[in-house]
Amino acid sequence: MSYNVLLSDDARDYIQSLDDKSARIIKDNLRKLAEDPYPGGGKGDKEKLTVDGEEMYRLHIGRTHTAFYVVVDDGTQEVRVVEITDIDDAHKRYGY
Repeated sequence: MSYNVLLSDDARDYIQSLDDKSARIIKDNLRKLAEDPYPGGGKGDKEKLTVDGEEMYRLHIGRTHTAFYVVVDDGTQEVRVVEITDIDDAHKRYGY
């Protein structure tokens, strides 16, 4: 089962602000969410948590970036990437 990975404007802007190598690394990691957006199974550093009072998932990308996303499993099979941020800023938002 494959999911469509959709980026918010904020996520898209974040990627565009990066150098080519960093942008490529983030895009490659986000593509992996199409096959397996859920934590477990040893594929990636994914976790379900509460961020700013809302349940969502996070994906650490390397040791530098974090993507926050929600999975829509109502027949549309979508992964909506809400935001991508620096990993240190992400940790501050969910208490690590």
